[in-house]
Amino acid sequence: MKRSMLAAVLATAVMLPALVQAGPIEDRKAIMKGNGRDTKMAADMLKGAVPFDAAAANTILANYAAAAKAFPAHFPANSKTGGETEAAPAIWDKPADWKAATAKFQADTAAAVAMKPADAASFGKAFGLVTANCKSCHEGFRIKKG
Repeated sequence: MKRSMLAAVLATAVMLPALVQAGPIEDRKAIMKGNGRDTKMAADMLKGAVPFDAAAANTILANYAAAAKAFPAHFPANSKTGGETEAAPAIWDKPADWKAATAKFQADTAAAVAMKPADAASFGKAFGLVTANCKSCHEGFRIKKG
């Protein structure tokens, strides 16, 4: 079980640098899909549905930090519409707010990585620091489709 979890987490880690540059909307969707996979794996570990794995937990945090660093670059002005984007106009209408939100996400993910959790309790604290950013961005900078 641990090997398959670690393999899945590592697959997400490899995905970020390998974005094909299909376009900014597709790239940001791929980043968020990776975040979703990592969130599920983290939740499963924290709920005890799968055994805690420190290596996988730290890779999840590193994946989030890489995503936080890469994500803001995938919102050029020409990607406001199309491609079934869920990006809200606030990203471009309130650039200072968007920049502050992404900077906080980057700082929080870097801090979580630096915590180097070795057990489920410390991973829960680190992961909580990371996911505290999700709601504010999803509410302020995302349009929920269908």
